[in-house]
Formats: sequence, C-alpha cells, structure tokens
Amino acid sequence: MGNREELLSAGLAAGDLGAYERVYELYGPALYRSAERMLGNRADAEDAVQDVFVSLVRSRERIGGVGNLRAYLFVSLRRAIGRIRRRERKRHSAERRRRPPAGSAGPEASDEFENLRRAVARLPAEQREVISLKIDGQLTFAQIGEVLGISPNTAASRYRYALEKLRRLLEKDK
Repeated sequence: MGNREELLSAGLAAGDLGAYERVYELYGPALYRSAERMLGNRADAEDAVQDVFVSLVRSRERIGGVGNLRAYLFVSLRRAIGRIRRRERKRHSAERRRRPPAGSAGPEASDEFENLRRAVARLPAEQREVISLKIDGQLTFAQIGEVLGISPNTAASRYRYALEKLRRLLEKDK
C-alpha cells in the first residue's frame, strides 16, 4: 500500500473528517462509475456509494488494519450493490434496473454509447463486474482478484473474454 493510502487509512481510523473527504475525492467518482455500470441506474449507484461511505464511518476501527484501501472500498461497494440488488428483487423492479441512465447531451447520448451500454448489459454478470472494476474502478487484476475473491489470472481471463464478447456483440449489431 502506498504511503498516501496508509495516511488516509490512519486518518479514517482516527475519525478525521478531512481524511473521509479526501477518500471521497480520490475514490468516489470511480466507485460511482463502477456502481452505475453494475446496477444500470444512477439513483441506485448513488445509494451504493453512500452505503460504502456510511459503512466506512461505522467500521472505522477496522480501517487501520486494511492492507489495500482501494480494494477495501470496492469490496464494500460490491456488498452494497448486493444489498441493493436483493432489495430490488423484492420490489420486482427489474424494469427500472434495465432502464438507461438519464443522459445529458454529449458523448453519452450517442448511438455508439447506447450500443456499447446494451452490449455490456448482455455480458454475464462475472464479466460485467470485472469490466467495471477494471475500467471504472481502475483496479489492477491483482486488486480485482482481491475484491472478487479470485486469482489475478482469473480476473484477467474474464476481462479478456468480456472484451472478445463485446467485440462480437458490437460487430453483430452493425
């Protein structure tokens, strides 16, 4: 773990609000992008990230012993997403989860982006998760392995297979 993460972890464990703000500044956007890709819904993604930081505050006494803060945050995100998915299944709102995020004008509104979003949604959950952690979370395969409880080689394989499947899906949709 880098010195910066050690200092942040120590600050979090001590309850330093500045450390929480810095962690949010550093990791919040990547956590949000990853959650949005996994959940397909902005509101649920916001809830998941909020859950991560609430959990971080509640479990601050454990933070000092964390070896990799980034991986710890993404493990927390994965748990938060699991809770949200269970809640959504209970509400039978599968349609809401599949609805594309409300887009603004710009690159997200393009047909290419929409085709890619639909292709990613068609990937198996395991591959979609690895894609999200790699691209949105900017995690290494070792960190992805740690988050998902798999080997780095398995993470790399899932990523490679996901990219191959995306290429096939996008070529078929042309």
